[in-house]
Amino acid sequence: MNLWITCMLFLPMFKYRTKEFFYYMVSVDEVLQTLSTVIDPDLKKDIVSMGMIKDLEINGNDLKFTLELTTPACPFNEQIEQDVRQALSKIPGVSKPDIKVTAKVMEGRALSMDEMLPTVKNIIGVASGKGGVGKTTVSVNLALALANTGARVGILDADIYGPSVPLMLGMGKAALEVENNKLQPAESHGLKVVSFGFFADQEHQAAIYRGPIISGILKQFLVDTNWSDLDYLIVDLPPGTGDIPLTLAQTIPITGIVVVTTPQEIASNVAVKAFGMFQKLNVPIIGVIENMSYFKCNNCNTDHYIFGKDGAKRMGEKHDLPFLGGIPLNPGIMESSDSGRPVLVTDPNSPNAQAFMTVAKNVAARCSVIASQLSEEMTAEATT
Repeated sequence: MNLWITCMLFLPMFKYRTKEFFYYMVSVDEVLQTLSTVIDPDLKKDIVSMGMIKDLEINGNDLKFTLELTTPACPFNEQIEQDVRQALSKIPGVSKPDIKVTAKVMEGRALSMDEMLPTVKNIIGVASGKGGVGKTTVSVNLALALANTGARVGILDADIYGPSVPLMLGMGKAALEVENNKLQPAESHGLKVVSFGFFADQEHQAAIYRGPIISGILKQFLVDTNWSDLDYLIVDLPPGTGDIPLTLAQTIPITGIVVVTTPQEIASNVAVKAFGMFQKLNVPIIGVIENMSYFKCNNCNTDHYIFGKDGAKRMGEKHDLPFLGGIPLNPGIMESSDSGRPVLVTDPNSPNAQAFMTVAKNVAARCSVIASQLSEEMTAEATT
């Protein structure tokens, strides 16, 4: 009797016999232990402890679950899925697991502390030290690239003095409506858009306002707008370190700042002032984007570094800032922006568009890292 009881207790953990064949019995613990060896390259944590494994079902040796990534724009989504399948292949009997890959964007800001924008998971400010570096072009295409991955994205044109987002999105005749005392964003190519440029009386007039009025307009655009549920809100800031960037940092919690510069040494030196201000305000720096990084000649297929080479990389290395990627200098990007048909819309598979996609994925990955760090900090504070 004791031997029979022992066999009944331990046999299911290993195998059972049917029709002269032995079959391995897969357990939930074994699957999770195996999957815990898969590490997210950005977060440097295993996917099990990060809660990425959902709805795990085991029926005999048939394995089914959902792999929930931290963002649809994850630059390593294919790598992580491949690592998961490779890890599971080491379990006897599991050959073709049914894996559904989805994504749920992490909250890169303390939503519990923000009663004004509780449905926006990440707010990304795009800044520059000086004008003329193509910051708004980067902002618009960054927003479109994130939206192309399946994320819910909005863009706020916070450059009150020189709003350009409506022009670049071909929204010259759009207008903003008010409903239930909330400003309703216009929509273009899947983006929710708010800009001072939508106001007809300002179309050909200069915005001659002092700092307090400008700050008030930005606050209204932020908190009195029905942004609804967004994964990312891109805020295109005016150049420099004036009232608007300061107001953004002090009004609501934001995920972080992306700094746009060009390879020139003089541009990099001024860009340092932009991220320096936000660091003093304890705002995380997502990283640096180098615009007009190089020109690829169609005739010789060679990269020409017209404004110098690796200026943003050197700046990042010097100040310990992540380099998010370079955008080529190309007439097509300029022409598509001026015509209101961005390259992400007109030619999404082109090298120019793919450069923006690469940058967007790196930005999303950095947001996930910041969100993970924020979660750890909040957990630590709750336990002390």
